[in-house]
Amino acid sequence: MGEFPLGRRLGEVALAELLDVSRTPIREALTRLHAEGLVVRLPEGGFSPTAPDLHTVRELYEVRKGLELTALHADDGHDPAQLEALLDDWRQLAVTTVEGEFGADFVLHDEDFHLRLAGASGNQSLTEFLALVNQRIRFVRMQDFLTADRVQRTIAEHVSIVEALLAGDRPLTETRLVRHLGVSRRVVERRAAMALSRMVTGRTDR
Repeated sequence: MGEFPLGRRLGEVALAELLDVSRTPIREALTRLHAEGLVVRLPEGGFSPTAPDLHTVRELYEVRKGLELTALHADDGHDPAQLEALLDDWRQLAVTTVEGEFGADFVLHDEDFHLRLAGASGNQSLTEFLALVNQRIRFVRMQDFLTADRVQRTIAEHVSIVEALLAGDRPLTETRLVRHLGVSRRVVERRAAMALSRMVTGRTDR
């Protein structure tokens, strides 16, 4: 949803032409997005990306933090092999990532990191719940990670979190993870507020 600004009408015909596909898969995709709360149906027809609710975003970030900290303190620890593979992947990203390479798509890389980190705890149910939370906040996070500095900082934070966990230092891991999630939450809240402001301005101009 990060490719379409809030308030823009999403119609089957226009999207089908843009993506060079028939209207059937577009209709099915819009219906699914509507069911997931990512788009709203417009009175005049068509859909529009869901406007962010800052209160809900804050609640979901609290749930996300709780899930990730629960995974961090798993009684059985974490699978070292999975953590090593995760660390290798993100060290490689630090070398290969360039400005504009990921854009909004980097959100999906970020989600994958946190799911793999939680998954290394062995708690599959918790990881599935975390995936659902990520899905709920994805629509406001798609405008994040649009600069090289933001992407590189996130990569460095991810690397430092896994390094601390592999070293067996859970207190340090928790400190780094909580700080990392806090930065993400503040960025997302700021982006959401800006998006709402643009919507109000757009309506006023019409």
